Amino acid sequence: MTLTNLYEQILLKRSFLCVGLDTETERLPAHLHKSAEPLFDFNKAIIDATAAYAVAYKPNLAFYEAAGASGWLQLMKTVAYIRQCHPKIFIIADAKRGDIGNTSKLYAETFFKNMDVDAVTLSPYMGRDTVDPFLRYEGKWAILLALTSNPSAADFELTEEAHTGKKLYEKVITTSMQWGTANNLMYVVGATQAAMLENIRKIIPDHFLLIPGIGEQGGSLEEVAKYGMNKYCGLLVNSSRAIIYADNSEQFAEAAGAQARELQQQMGRLL
Repeated sequence: MTLTNLYEQILLKRSFLCVGLDTETERLPAHLHKSAEPLFDFNKAIIDATAAYAVAYKPNLAFYEAAGASGWLQLMKTVAYIRQCHPKIFIIADAKRGDIGNTSKLYAETFFKNMDVDAVTLSPYMGRDTVDPFLRYEGKWAILLALTSNPSAADFELTEEAHTGKKLYEKVITTSMQWGTANNLMYVVGATQAAMLENIRKIIPDHFLLIPGIGEQGGSLEEVAKYGMNKYCGLLVNSSRAIIYADNSEQFAEAAGAQARELQQQMGRLL
């Protein structure tokens, strides 16, 4: 999927919502625990209820890998279901991989050839060798961790170089932006760091940003749009638990749809 394709979907749906499929077995409605494929059945219902309001889905791989081989198969079925029923929706594998050499090459093959997602989240700590194999796939994206929303992001990401005063997250962005283009590189910037988006936009005015932290983490959608939006919108704002766990009864999907619609309406006004 190209930047233009993604922007067309944002305009069509008046939305830049990414729904995080952080599907945790222990938090599923009780009636789904009887299912042979509870993660997939839950995801399918969530997708059907929210697809009209979302331009992207982001399954977090940890929640599927924790369920063993069955969890991985249910993840594959989830991606295949989105591809079949909603082929224009952008799919992000939230894997946070960060290796080099043949390992990185095989990770890229796993996600882009075997699973057929559009993008993968990556940790760029080991440098360009980590990212290059993912950038060799036309129409696919690498999403690099830049400035995250967790409290201990300050341990490394906000530290400064003594001789330049440049923060580590700034160096990550300014160095890695040379590896690809605005058509195949995105960056993760936490919604709780919204005030820093203005500085980030000075560095990368045209790139898309994946913004977690809206909802339960307390990030402000209005501030994210104020500081982070560009001429292509340039934002994919993720909400996970606030949508998918809006209700724990048999009406969980309807509640998720209502939460997604509410966010979409807010986004429509901001667009």
